[in-house]
Amino acid sequence: MSQEPDLVVVEVIGVRQHPVAEEIVVLLLDPESDLVVPIMIGPHEAGAIAVAQSGSAPPRPMTHDLLRDLLIAAGEQVRRAVITRLEDGVFYAELTLGNGARVDSRASDAIAVALRFGVPVLCSAEVVAVAGVEVQRIDPDAADDAGDDDVEQFRAFLEQVTPEDFETGEEPGPSRGP
Repeated sequence: MSQEPDLVVVEVIGVRQHPVAEEIVVLLLDPESDLVVPIMIGPHEAGAIAVAQSGSAPPRPMTHDLLRDLLIAAGEQVRRAVITRLEDGVFYAELTLGNGARVDSRASDAIAVALRFGVPVLCSAEVVAVAGVEVQRIDPDAADDAGDDDVEQFRAFLEQVTPEDFETGEEPGPSRGP
């Protein structure tokens, strides 16, 4: 698949809920830069993404399953989902169909549909640069030695992080200046 130079393929890590703030995010990893783009989503969208990632089939079709089934019945496919921009804290996305049409979408819906079609999720390189949060890869061999420290650091991070930290790109927590 050819890819525009300003787009990067991201991995949908999954959905997570902040233990204190109770905000839900879907996490997109750019494996080239080790930046994670957290996107705030609602509980229904989180459920739709989690179900698609698990591969389980609900007893009745969910909204995104219905959309997939309608497109397939109409002879159409989804080729990819693209997170196109971040504006005033809102992530914009689009689905590209097999016929080349582009359909405006919320980021969470685009991700949920892409997972159901098994197609790539891409993200604007600018969005990754602005909204991405740096993560460190853990060497499994060294993880046993440093694992406890890493877990404690991550717990401290989770206790201090707020939704606004992801919007501004600043470091989380109280050490931030005015």
